[in-house]
Amino acid sequence: MVSRSSSRKKPYLVLSTVPSLKEAKIIAEVLISKRLAACVNIIPEVQSLFRWQGAVDQAKELLLVIKTEARLLKPLEKAIQKHHRYDIPEIVALPIAWGSKPYLNWLRDSLLSF
Repeated sequence: MVSRSSSRKKPYLVLSTVPSLKEAKIIAEVLISKRLAACVNIIPEVQSLFRWQGAVDQAKELLLVIKTEARLLKPLEKAIQKHHRYDIPEIVALPIAWGSKPYLNWLRDSLLSF
């Protein structure tokens, strides 16, 4: 049986797309400085195709790959929404099924404690 505290500390990858490098850096710096994320990778030149307001649209974006824990997903979401220019920013979280113990320890130690 998994305890509630251990499930709250489960590591996650969060994906979010942004329209510019400037916005990507602002969001990444906010998340790192507030210790809501241990690391944010900024992947340039993602070509996105999507349905928006009843039509198919496309955009060149950057992808943020954010490393965090389950317990920080809600405050992380709020921080992204505050600094993101999209009406509905992509914020999806995927549990990390496995990772090297030293890396996951570093991730946990880099995050906000409470």
